[in-house]
Amino acid sequence: MKHTILVVGGAGYIGSHMVKMLLSAGYHVVVLDNLSTGYRDAVLGGDFVFGDLSDSLLLERLFKGYHFSGVMHFASFIQVGESVQQPSKYYQNNVACTLNLLDAMVKHQVKAFIFSSTAAIFGEPQYVPMDESHPKHPINPYGASKAMIEQMLVDYDRAYNLKAVCLRYFNAAGADPSGQLGERHEPETHLIPLVLQAASGQRTHIGVFGDDYETPDGTCIRDYVHINDLCQAHLLALEQLLAGANSAAYNLGNGNGFSVRQVIEVAEQVTGKKIPVVIGQRRAGDPARLVADSQLARSALHWQPHYADLATIISHAWQWEVRSKHLSRS
Repeated sequence: MKHTILVVGGAGYIGSHMVKMLLSAGYHVVVLDNLSTGYRDAVLGGDFVFGDLSDSLLLERLFKGYHFSGVMHFASFIQVGESVQQPSKYYQNNVACTLNLLDAMVKHQVKAFIFSSTAAIFGEPQYVPMDESHPKHPINPYGASKAMIEQMLVDYDRAYNLKAVCLRYFNAAGADPSGQLGERHEPETHLIPLVLQAASGQRTHIGVFGDDYETPDGTCIRDYVHINDLCQAHLLALEQLLAGANSAAYNLGNGNGFSVRQVIEVAEQVTGKKIPVVIGQRRAGDPARLVADSQLARSALHWQPHYADLATIISHAWQWEVRSKHLSRS
């Protein structure tokens, strides 16, 4: 009998790609999403349930109505700046709502949990590349909310034997290679789609926050990992938990850093378009380098990124940008 997996936040960027991959791998998928930042048409199959993790009665009905083998959680708010302005929103949704979900899992004896975490739990990098033993000192409520959940999961494992894998993303990027899915944030804050919006004429230019960092070209270096490679790591982690593995946490990244200037240059090559750049002031809290050491994920999960090349990541994102621009006109 195939496993039934609950994907919370399955209509969002990462969640929708995960749903597609789970369906392709033969899982029965149930998506729970309140569509506050996701899109119904991004859910390409399975059962869709409109609702919110704050609704304990809905969770009770859901866990009674299905026999879930595992849960994947992508339903967090992710804007760092907004979290500083509205910490209540982030602690309520990211922490309190996750608590509701975990309690429903404990009550109904669902033991496998895959959590979408973040490099923001670490705060300012003390060394690069950053491995799993890097100290955790989050510097904003977003990162703090994710770190709290990771601690909750340690405690729930000890008390209730709920097994969890936390996957800390550095920079999710790219789009489904078939062109069916891509990044649709409102507002968009991620570099690659912003650069491509400048290439497609949706934006007049791309703003670069500082070009005087201690990096080869003066701009910040980040670790971009293809969305399908991210989802592959989630699938491998899920399969291990379903086979009886213990809880774990992994940093997910390419292991290679690319500067803002490199991203813009490769985007110009991929799109064949000149991208206007405006250099601005540094942003507070932007480290010069953020790069993951993902050796543990590679060895323990047998994970191997297939789309590590920056040009491939950007070309898949451009394919989606062109398609979505066309769809919005039609």
